[in-house]
Amino acid sequence: MSVSKWIGGALGWSFGGPIGAIIGVALGSIVDAVSNGGGDVLLGEGKKQKRRTYSSRTQRPQTQSGDFEVSLLILASIVIKADGKQDQRELDYVRNQFSSMYGKERANHAFQLFKGISKQKISKRQVCLQIKQMMDHASRLQLMHFLFGIAKADGLVTSDEEREIQIMAGYLGINARDYESIKAMFYSSSDNAYTVLELEKGASVDEIKKAYRKMAKKYHPDRVIHLGKEHQKGAEEKFRQVQDAYEHLQKELGF
Repeated sequence: MSVSKWIGGALGWSFGGPIGAIIGVALGSIVDAVSNGGGDVLLGEGKKQKRRTYSSRTQRPQTQSGDFEVSLLILASIVIKADGKQDQRELDYVRNQFSSMYGKERANHAFQLFKGISKQKISKRQVCLQIKQMMDHASRLQLMHFLFGIAKADGLVTSDEEREIQIMAGYLGINARDYESIKAMFYSSSDNAYTVLELEKGASVDEIKKAYRKMAKKYHPDRVIHLGKEHQKGAEEKFRQVQDAYEHLQKELGF
């Protein structure tokens, strides 16, 4: 499959603006391999899409799988380099997550692109502002969850990694309560159940029940169903952690 056909079939809004420039450079590093080896679609579902260019005045389209996938690759490259080195466990986490979501062949193609992206100096502000403009809130929360998973892949979220994720969360329009909720899913603390549910410790039973209903709705897998079934697993993990937090407080407080 030619590169031009892949671009037309795999990407929507992400092939424009600062993200498009990053993709273009990364594609340049693998164009010979793609041209000589052929292969299946690198990203997305391979459906013919009209190419969209990025504009601050563009009405937000529905984010498709390919656009989400490219956003993951770019932001993941920033997190992995945050502590000054690329830990193999973090790289393996990215590859394994993509294999789980998309299958081994497509994941291998995506990882080729990832290597081209990770060699570049990326403006996280420009990239995140494009994502904020074009991607819905539920999908941006899903990005945050994935990024913390990468950072935790080597067993520890370093202060440098956490700082990078927090900066990106701000650019992505993720508020502090949502950020702390997702962050708490990757730390062990007696207060984490409250934080996941966006509550202060000592909240009443009624407040806990109300918060659980709110968070279950916010993190329900159906909120990202438009990204395709391949992203349901990550969404279900966030949803399960909300349920676990609620059940922990039920047991602790006896209600």
